[in-house]
Formats: sequence, structure tokens, C-alpha cells
Amino acid sequence: MLGHNYMEPALFHSVPDFTGDSLYLARVSAKAQAQIIVFCGVRFMAETAKSLNPSRKVLLPSAKGGCSLAESVTAADVRALKALYPGVPTVTYINCYQEVKAEVDYVCTSGNAEQVVKHILAQGHKKIIFLPDEYLAANVARETGMAIVYPRRNGKLEQAAEPAGASTVMIGWRGRCEVHDKFTVEDVTNARKQFPDVTVLAHPECSPEVVEAADFSGSTTQMIKYVENMKSGRYLLLTECSMGDNIAAKNPRREMIRLCSVRCPHMNEISLEETLESLRQERYEVTVDEDVRQRSMTSLERMLAIG
Repeated sequence: MLGHNYMEPALFHSVPDFTGDSLYLARVSAKAQAQIIVFCGVRFMAETAKSLNPSRKVLLPSAKGGCSLAESVTAADVRALKALYPGVPTVTYINCYQEVKAEVDYVCTSGNAEQVVKHILAQGHKKIIFLPDEYLAANVARETGMAIVYPRRNGKLEQAAEPAGASTVMIGWRGRCEVHDKFTVEDVTNARKQFPDVTVLAHPECSPEVVEAADFSGSTTQMIKYVENMKSGRYLLLTECSMGDNIAAKNPRREMIRLCSVRCPHMNEISLEETLESLRQERYEVTVDEDVRQRSMTSLERMLAIG
């Protein structure tokens, strides 16, 4: 049983055998020996687990388990982008469906996105297509010194003008996480006014302005480690609220500023009750077309190899 960091505390701290972020759970699912894998997360995560371990039955304790980022891009979109920018390497954030992973060269997570991009640049490429998260792309582009553009979508894709003098260019997409899109610079400013000593941690799915205003930005696992290593002081997490509750429960000696009211509606579909029924009835089995699965393995294996 696998539990993502965004699961509600009652579930997160009880039934999963393994808890963590998308990258860690992908590694665990690839090595799972149990005949049934119950993935307490959303559908794209369960699809990844099924693709990495096709002989196992993968159950999702939700009939849908959607994701605003996953819904923002299709396999047809990727093919259109590749036709618009022939020969340009393609990277997708893991928050997408398997049909998209089957069309790209690399998959990444928020924990290794920068590493994947640097790996591609080191091969001499000057352009990279990065989708679907608009903000993660922009944050990674800034960290790697790349300019970023977004193709226009007026009925059909058109190449966007590239900044003069840019040595490397990232081609982004306009997908956003409906949770992290809600955090603003004003949230950071107000927190600092009330708690001048607060350390602000932002997920890289937040806007570049919010990430710039924060003290630290990283994946869910990286944020957890940051809090665990804090010597003193308060902290504020700009990410899904259940994760904040889970971190607070594991770190009772550190003070978390509780200003969060943003819950992912899709992760919220997964509860103890739904998980129990998933086990009892072996319901909501996740399947992946075999051709799609095989074609997606190249990008997934590259992600796991890079780290």
C-alpha cells in the first residue's frame, strides 16, 4: 500500500506501507512483490505504478482520481509540439497521464526536474520542450539560466518569438496545479508581517513570483527534509494542506504557521473508508494499454536512471 504525501493524516499515518513523493513511490512500485498494489494518490500516479509493474493488479481508491495538470495536456498536444519543434527533446512532469509519457523523451518530478534539464543541456541541446506545468517550467528555466516561451494556441499551435540573445530556450505549456496556483506573494508578505521569523517553503508548482518570495523551494520530500533539519523557528508551507498536517505530526517540536486552507479536491477523494472498500472489493483497477505502457517505459526509465 502506497500513500502520497498529500493524503489526509488519518490515512497517511495508518495503513500505507510506504509514504512519499511521486519519485519515491515510483521506485517502490517498480520493485513491489505483492500481487496487489493499492495506490493512495491520483490516477496518473497509479498509471505509472502499473506501467512499472505490469504483472501486478493496481487499485486506486477513487473512481476518477483526476488532476488539473494531467488534464491540461494530451498525447495529441505533444505530437503537435514535436511537429512544431522537430528534433527538440521533450520532457514531461510526472503529473500527466501515461499516453503523454509515451510521447516524450524524459519524465521528471519536482524533485529531479532541474537535474533532468541539466542532463539534456549537457548533451549540447539548446532547446527543450517542458510540459505541462507552466510554473515548474518557469522555475526550472530560471534555475538553469534558460529563457522560456509559450507557443500560442489560437486554434492551433504557433511558435512563440524567442528572446534575442538567448543561448538556451525552454518551450513551456500553460498547465497549472489548481492548488499551488492559489498561493500569492501577498500570502508570503502577510505571513512575514505577522511572524517576522517565519521560514517560508514553497513547492515549485507555485508561481515564480511566489517561489522568489519564499526562503526555500523544493519537492514534497525536500520540504519535509528541510523542516526536519531546522534548528529553531517557525515555518510556513505553501503546498497542499494535508501535507502540512502530516509534517506537523512528525515534527511536534517545530512550530508550523497554520495559514493554509487549500486542499486538493482530487487527493481528498481518497479516504480510509474508500481505501477499505478498494481492498474489500478490489475495485477501481487501473489499466494501461500495453502499447502505451511499452512506449512510456523509455521516458520513465530515463527518469529513474537520472535520479
